[in-house]
Amino acid sequence: MSGYQGPGTDIRSRGLAGLTAVVTGGATGIGLAITERLLADGAQVLVAARSEEELGGRSPGFVGDLAAPGTADALLGAALEALGGVDVLVNNAGGGVIRPTLEHTEETLRSTIDNNLWTTLRCCLAVLPHMVERGGGRIINIGAESVRNGLTDHAVYNAAKGGVHALAVGLAREFARAGITVNTVAPSYTRTPELAAAIDAGAIPPRLGVVLDDAVGLIPMGRGAQPDEVAAVVAFLARPDARFVTGQTISVNGGSSMG
Repeated sequence: MSGYQGPGTDIRSRGLAGLTAVVTGGATGIGLAITERLLADGAQVLVAARSEEELGGRSPGFVGDLAAPGTADALLGAALEALGGVDVLVNNAGGGVIRPTLEHTEETLRSTIDNNLWTTLRCCLAVLPHMVERGGGRIINIGAESVRNGLTDHAVYNAAKGGVHALAVGLAREFARAGITVNTVAPSYTRTPELAAAIDAGAIPPRLGVVLDDAVGLIPMGRGAQPDEVAAVVAFLARPDARFVTGQTISVNGGSSMG
């Protein structure tokens, strides 16, 4: 049975206590901030990563390429063994090649689509039957603000993340009466520790510097997001009292697009 309770129960003070979550790409960047926030709010969390090195010894953990057939099913099996069930799936695994559209190759096109859209789709397909059987759950996809604002050099990345946004809307309607909510959190440029270190070390390519300058230029607050600011919205959507929010794209963007 899912850890979520029905609408007649007073659940305002529960936080995420008693709930279980899987966070893909949950050992670095925005994903690590999400993992830490969900743990702080009381959830049990299994972290999925692409390599043992990336996972960094976190336990419970799972290593695999979630874009590959069968890996998401293995992830679900690991989560059932470690946590007993999955109440929350955070599809954060991603990353793409950011470059001018006509400079993409077949390899970079496939990598960008695989890492963002296929990982999300396969994890949803693996976990949804389990959530239906349990009587509810939360799926939270990490999308991208660039889908709305057309950020420099992001056309191919946006094709992948736009698919993630659209998938959430379709699943939200299809599985609403199964007690499953599906939403997307769309961050603007986010200054992760890894990116900040590269910037401070002068280790980013000149073209990426242009993209980042453009990204900040679109944000009225004049800065990128902090990972914990993105994680806070994910944590809200995972809470029992967010049960009537579904099919939404919630931007964490400092005002780069509004309305």
